[in-house]
Order: sequence, then structure tokens, then C-alpha cells
Amino acid sequence: MLNEKEVLDFQKDWGDGIVSIGNTYNCGGDYKNESLDFINRLYAYSNEKVFFKPTLASEVQFRLDLESALSYFIGENESFPEDSGFAIKGWSSVRWQNIGIKIIDDIAICMGNYFFMKNEEELKVEYTIILKKINGNLKMILHDSHLPYSQ
Repeated sequence: MLNEKEVLDFQKDWGDGIVSIGNTYNCGGDYKNESLDFINRLYAYSNEKVFFKPTLASEVQFRLDLESALSYFIGENESFPEDSGFAIKGWSSVRWQNIGIKIIDDIAICMGNYFFMKNEEELKVEYTIILKKINGNLKMILHDSHLPYSQ
């Protein structure tokens, strides 16, 4: 069984990881290995199938393996030319706003908005995530993220 505090800690860890990858990139550090560690630590790709629909992906909408997820976060993969590297865009913070967290045994379903801060402006993104406790650690098994509808 898991609890809401673990879910909130996971979300904070995810947001801090996105900011850290961008900082490492901007300082000329090893952002690729940091990104791989981020994905391996927070996504369940090494344990089971992960359903990932990133915010800014439209040509290859779904990222079902580690290579395609890494490409989304840092770019630099000619198989995914639309990827400019979401995690290296220079975000200064990520703020989560859950509209609900539902816990069922070792699974948490979360929905809401998260806000990515950059240069005093926030980018609002809608999300649904499903977390599963695997070997004592929460891992994402579903991550659906998109910009709000506009006409």
C-alpha cells in the first residue's frame, strides 16, 4: 500500500529532476546520463510497459520505450526530429496542482495541472499520471501530458 505523501514526494522529485537536467545542460554537465538516471528512477520502462504521451509530441505522439522518452527530454535523436528537449528548456521550477489523487493498493492515479516556470512566466500543462509501487519505489506507468485546449 502507498500513501498520498509518497505521491506528493514523487511529484516533487519529478519536477526537481526536470529543473536539474536543465541546469546541468546549461552548465555543460553530463545531462544525458542525468536524464537516463531520471527516467530509470521515475519511469517503469525496465519493469513493464509504460504509456507516455508527452506534452509537445505530435509526430511521434507516444513514447513506449526508454530511447524515445530520452529523446523527448533532451532531443538529439534523428529518429525523433520534432524533439527539442523538454527538460533542457531552462525551467526554474515545476508546481503541481492535483485535482485528485486516487490510491488503490500499490497504484496511484493522479490528475491535474502542472506549471513550468521560466523567465517569470508559467506554462500550464494538463496531466494524468499513474504510479505503481515496484520493489518499494514509485514508478510512472502512465504519463499523459498536454497543453490546455484553445480555440
